[in-house]
Amino acid sequence: MLFFSYFKELVGREVTVELKNDLAIRGTLHSVDQYLNIKLENTRVVDQDKYPHMLSVRNCFIRGSVVRYVQLPPEGVDVELLHDATRREARGG
Repeated sequence: MLFFSYFKELVGREVTVELKNDLAIRGTLHSVDQYLNIKLENTRVVDQDKYPHMLSVRNCFIRGSVVRYVQLPPEGVDVELLHDATRREARGG
């Protein structure tokens, strides 16, 4: 649940999601659930030459099991918050 609660704080920010099939999609994080399924709005493909068929896609839902990485905006990373949450989870509460 650590990552779920962290991703909820990033709603409305721009993120890049890299999928296991090497497709990378950048967009505004609209929602995320406990399975880390992600809904993006105002999307665009990072490598448009490789995936021209994705140019018309503006909103998408990404199943959590196909996500390889989520790249966060540098200003969106609160290291202290992550450290505190990790310590709490390690203690079991």
